[in-house]
Amino acid sequence: MGFISSTSTGQSPTAPKPNAAKPAGLRAAQELAKQKAVEKRAKNYRLPLGELAIFTHQISSLLNAGLPLVQCLEALQDQTENVYFRVVIRDVRADISSGNSFSSAVKKFPRSFPTLFISMIEAGEASGALAEILSKVAGYFESSVKLAKKVKSAMTYPVAVILLACALVNVLLILVIPVFADMFKDFGAKLPAPTQFLIDVSDFLKPSLDYYKAHPTATFYKDHGVLFNLLLKPSIFHIAVVLYFVAKVWLKFTATPKGRAFKDRLLVRAPIFGSLIHKISLSRFCRTYATLIRSGVPILRTLEIVASASNKVQIEEACSEIAKHVSQGGQVSEVLAANTYFPPMMKHMVKAGEATGNVDGMMNKIADFYDTECDATVAALTSLIEPLLIVFLGVVVGGIVMAMFLPIFQMGAVAGGVN
Repeated sequence: MGFISSTSTGQSPTAPKPNAAKPAGLRAAQELAKQKAVEKRAKNYRLPLGELAIFTHQISSLLNAGLPLVQCLEALQDQTENVYFRVVIRDVRADISSGNSFSSAVKKFPRSFPTLFISMIEAGEASGALAEILSKVAGYFESSVKLAKKVKSAMTYPVAVILLACALVNVLLILVIPVFADMFKDFGAKLPAPTQFLIDVSDFLKPSLDYYKAHPTATFYKDHGVLFNLLLKPSIFHIAVVLYFVAKVWLKFTATPKGRAFKDRLLVRAPIFGSLIHKISLSRFCRTYATLIRSGVPILRTLEIVASASNKVQIEEACSEIAKHVSQGGQVSEVLAANTYFPPMMKHMVKAGEATGNVDGMMNKIADFYDTECDATVAALTSLIEPLLIVFLGVVVGGIVMAMFLPIFQMGAVAGGVN
């Protein structure tokens, strides 16, 4: 008494709920599809240099602690938060467990592991000092990331200010100036040249959805809809489309060997940032060369890696010339002395390194010197750009405001039709 039999309700308390299996199956299918998508993207995943530097440093530390390579990779696989890189580490670990070498395993992921990393691993496996060489590679990657962050942080402020200024000027030209233009129409007199120029620019930039009103006799404009009227009148929309296609043509052109050479030479000759780009490329060349030579990589292979890692046509051409010259019994300094891309100080230091048998040490010193120079250049550009941007904003925005208020200041002359 006081209890209700389970049979009296018509349902067993342990009976499965209707459609309970369907959501579970759906979730399993969604998880499977998600995992397949991750697996597919992981094959071509481009690992950021910062994450690669952390990975290299961690695996070097674990190897120095005495852990086997497979266990090192297993530990890094468990702790990484990047789902794509976790799949890459898993596949590399499985490949090593099946009997392949570390270098052959990472070669299957060329977008995650650059040529420099693979070659250093090969040198480490050949010399038996994998942990030590990976530590050097980690230091190289960390210095490269640090330099890139300094340059990006220095450029963030001016780029943001310039974009904000462009947006502000467009808002004034498209939305504000037409209001003043309508007010000035009632004056019935010729406007000052700066004011008229701004109004003409505003009319040109402003899109029009009813362009047919300016051509009342041409019913064709009216009968073909809003989109046709938008496309008919030249405006900022057309400028954006033209810039888009110009950018596409430029990217296609710079993808060709001639276009890439033209772009690299143009960047080095840029008036403000050319010197900085030149110093960064020289620092990367020296640091990469020194790291590879010190790790025991053959010089011809070193030059191939340096050329591919430089991403500069000038460095690639120089490495090709050095490789030919060295294979014929020459020295690196002799090619550098004949190449105008490399400054005299660098040529003399490399020659001194060859005379003392310490080329890699000299290359490291040159890289340290240019890193310091890059820091000083970035600091100088940052301090110079800030006042220039303030003056630029003051001239542009102030000029627009003065041009629009000039007729009001000359109200009596303009209203009376006096020039």
